[in-house]
Amino acid sequence: MATTKSARKATRVIARRTAVNKARRTRMRSAIRTVEEAIKSGDKPAAANALKAAESVIMRAAQKGVAHKKTASRKVSRLSQRIAKLGK
Repeated sequence: MATTKSARKATRVIARRTAVNKARRTRMRSAIRTVEEAIKSGDKPAAANALKAAESVIMRAAQKGVAHKKTASRKVSRLSQRIAKLGK
């Protein structure tokens, strides 16, 4: 248990940031899931639109430190490659 005033405040701040980061991570995973569902259905225009929306969510999560920058770029790249293959 935190005893000093600053330690108690740090605990409150950590709890608040954890909630925000958890929400960002959930939003990112949901966006990725939406793109994957569109890819699975074979609808290329819907998948492309979903990717466009998901890309900003993913990169924002990386910018805020929820995901690593290279991880976010890799996820976007792999999703876009899968969408490109739909046309063939």
